[in-house]
Amino acid sequence: MADDGDGLQWTRVSRVGPWDAASLYGDALVMCLCGPVMLGSAVLTGADLMVMGIVFTVVFLPVGLALWGHTAAEREHNRRLDAVGIPATAEITDLTHWEDADDAGVAVGLRVSGPGFPTFEATWRRSPHDALRVGLRLTAVVEPSGGLFRVEVR
Repeated sequence: MADDGDGLQWTRVSRVGPWDAASLYGDALVMCLCGPVMLGSAVLTGADLMVMGIVFTVVFLPVGLALWGHTAAEREHNRRLDAVGIPATAEITDLTHWEDADDAGVAVGLRVSGPGFPTFEATWRRSPHDALRVGLRLTAVVEPSGGLFRVEVR
């Protein structure tokens, strides 16, 4: 998130298309159902899956529900950007490589500008991409009233 100085928190939205959403919803459904299915099979067949079913239910059910909710929110943000978003330009101002334990990528500094909203800066942590370089201008879409923006890397 980025603050434009006026108190508005800008939030970057990832594009989640129909196939991506179907995959994420499927993953969330599997997470939500694996524990209860184990519990049900333990009760119906007498298998030694009761403890495992309880653990899977307690751990994976909330994770699955969170993934489902996050996917739904991202889809809603994308629909909003597609409906009322303003075309903008995001210029890369900084590229910094980062590593956290077993994860690595680049932090992309962006300056987003366009008509109808104040220019703002944001940082985007993502996987490395050969096309990214300082000074590159990317296509963006901004929804100023909600503080949402999406950057397209092709």
